[in-house]
Amino acid sequence: MKIERTKNAARNILFDGTLKLLNMVIPFILRSIMLHYLGVQYLGLNGLFRSILSFLNLAELGVGSAMVFSMYKPIAEDDRESICALLHLYRTLYRAIGLLILVIGLVLTPFLRSLISGDIPQDMNLYILYFMNLGSTVVTYWLFAYKRSLLDAHQRTDVVSKVSLVIQLVEYALKLPALILFRSYYLFLAVQLLAQVAINIATALRVDKMYPHYPPQGSLPREKVLDIVYRVRDLFTSKFADVVFNFADTIVISAFMGLAALAVYQNYFFVITALRMFLDVIIVACIAGIGNSLVTESDEKNYHVFARITMLFGWIMSVGSAMLLCMYQPFMEIWMGRENMLTSDYVICFVLYFYTMGMNKIVNMFKDAAGIWRKDRLRPLTAALVNLGLNLATVRWLGMYGVLLSSVIAISAVEIPWLFRNLFREVFPREHLKEYVILFCGLVAMALVSCTASWALCALLRLGLWPSLIVNACISFALPNLLFFAVYGRKPLFRESIDQIRRVLLK
Repeated sequence: MKIERTKNAARNILFDGTLKLLNMVIPFILRSIMLHYLGVQYLGLNGLFRSILSFLNLAELGVGSAMVFSMYKPIAEDDRESICALLHLYRTLYRAIGLLILVIGLVLTPFLRSLISGDIPQDMNLYILYFMNLGSTVVTYWLFAYKRSLLDAHQRTDVVSKVSLVIQLVEYALKLPALILFRSYYLFLAVQLLAQVAINIATALRVDKMYPHYPPQGSLPREKVLDIVYRVRDLFTSKFADVVFNFADTIVISAFMGLAALAVYQNYFFVITALRMFLDVIIVACIAGIGNSLVTESDEKNYHVFARITMLFGWIMSVGSAMLLCMYQPFMEIWMGRENMLTSDYVICFVLYFYTMGMNKIVNMFKDAAGIWRKDRLRPLTAALVNLGLNLATVRWLGMYGVLLSSVIAISAVEIPWLFRNLFREVFPREHLKEYVILFCGLVAMALVSCTASWALCALLRLGLWPSLIVNACISFALPNLLFFAVYGRKPLFRESIDQIRRVLLK
């Protein structure tokens, strides 16, 4: 079976992008309402719970990625028996994972209070709120989560997006009165739990209708099961690294600086998360098609696709970073008020984190699609330990600077160079490594020039908040694009990237 990669990518980007837009705008409103009606400490606590649950999700060990990767070849060969057996194994593993997360979550309960510096609001029970968050995570694994692997492997994540759009609109409509009328964080979390149950059930029913010929039954040969187990084992280090970058920073700030400082930090980080959602839309939309391409196309052609997508993402990240740098402070002052703002030097750290994280995701996308987790297992683990060590070493005397810069150093000095080495040893022709490094470094230089020029031009203007936000947005969008077209406009790779965008938009 040959997947219609461009058509599916376009469809996924449309619906995933719509869902991400919803999940950016409405939570932004909810966060503002929560600050107004419940207070800054609730914001910090909400972020702390999300980080703890990210840590508990380590129990997933990368099973989902390993299983989806294992389906690429059977789907390409229309091997229904293997796909059904994979689903059966996946269901068993996810039920066990849900139970493991529940047990670990209960074991961590006595240590909750030690993760928070200072006081917590007196009108809430920390442990009841924690158990409600824990239940929301566990139910995700127990209610048909394994069926989503069919959609991921067939590059049909748009189906999940459509289901989620409908249910989350209802969820948000119920969360608003929970905060405004009842001022109840308990009711807020109860709605969230019920919505997660509804999404899982509705998605499972849709998968059954689309793929009735793939029941979860049968068994795999022992060597195939062992191969999946080894992939899961190797994926654990990647999963651990992701958790450290998203969990360790939050826990360190909460434990050393308190919930109020954590809330301010997460207000800024929320903006990055919203932008990262759109980047993830493109990655999720493309990764199954890339996996299919790596199975069916030549190494030379796959390298050319890699270079073209790097050019496209480098362009996107340059424009996004420049806009973030120039719009951050006016936006934060309008949204949260001057009393909940950080200084501009923090903004530079956040933008550096956003850019390095985004460029790392581009390269990492091809590593995941190629499934070279075993060869890559030490890289994310090393980067995670570097990040955690620098966090603990610098937070006392650099505060949030140390937390942010630790992540930037770990990504740019460990993750990205090591990824280059692994990809050009295992996936792409080695003779193209130097060519690719030059391309990548050129894109980084363009981003630096674009951000500096945009920042300098915006700094010359002295306008009110809303005029500054609008004018800075126009400048920081137009200037990087003009620079990119001036430098790369005549290069074949850039023109191919433009053609790729046109093909996706016209599908």
